Amino acid sequence: MSDLTVYEKNTCSKCRELHELLTARGIEADRVQYHVEGIGEATIRGLLAKAGLSAREALRAREPLVAELGLLGEDVGEDRLIALMAEHPQLLQRPIVVRGERAVLARPVERVLELLDP
Repeated sequence: MSDLTVYEKNTCSKCRELHELLTARGIEADRVQYHVEGIGEATIRGLLAKAGLSAREALRAREPLVAELGLLGEDVGEDRLIALMAEHPQLLQRPIVVRGERAVLARPVERVLELLDP
């Protein structure tokens, strides 16, 4: 078991780039396919807290479902966004990488290096 966990979608180009970066550096990571396995609200809240992100910052704004659900308006609160991310995992930005009590949204993928520094 690795001390690095990547929440990803294996068909995502950024997720594949991240995997290539980690592999090239000889770094192993546990990979969570949250689109397949699902992701709960508590997990999403934990990831956002560790990364210092709001739900709005972690929202995939260009995802067609965002417009369909009317999520672009500022009147949609954190709790609603997190509930919808749990229900529709494609709404959550990826990849998110966790190491201990810290996390980053690895966009660009080089942001993962912030977690590798002591």
